[in-house]
Amino acid sequence: MGSRKQDSSIARKEANKDVVKASLNNCPSSPRKMRLVADIIRGEQVDKALYILKYSKKEASNKLEKLLLSAMANWQVKNEGADIEEANLIVKEIFVDSARQLKRLRPAPQGRGYRIRKRSNHVTLILGNKEN
Repeated sequence: MGSRKQDSSIARKEANKDVVKASLNNCPSSPRKMRLVADIIRGEQVDKALYILKYSKKEASNKLEKLLLSAMANWQVKNEGADIEEANLIVKEIFVDSARQLKRLRPAPQGRGYRIRKRSNHVTLILGNKEN
């Protein structure tokens, strides 16, 4: 009975070799600005996505480029000896969730205070093969 459970876990690990995840937590920019860049690279091949991020003017593209490089490094650790160019990796999923908000007060006329919300976000990037 124990060996069947072990066999299924081995099969699951083999299937998950193609899928790699990397995440960026508490990034100090608004989720809306990060989603603009994330939407551009969703579904693209990894080399094309790196090219897009490298030459984008947006500040969020620098952070996403670093995250994509981290995901590629994670793939290489999982698949030792395999060539990353021959793997046909694509950005399978990328999603941006809002994280904590720092609430600050800015002085306003007549003794009032306006609330400033400094937003941050969590980004999760999943790489996969083109076939899957």
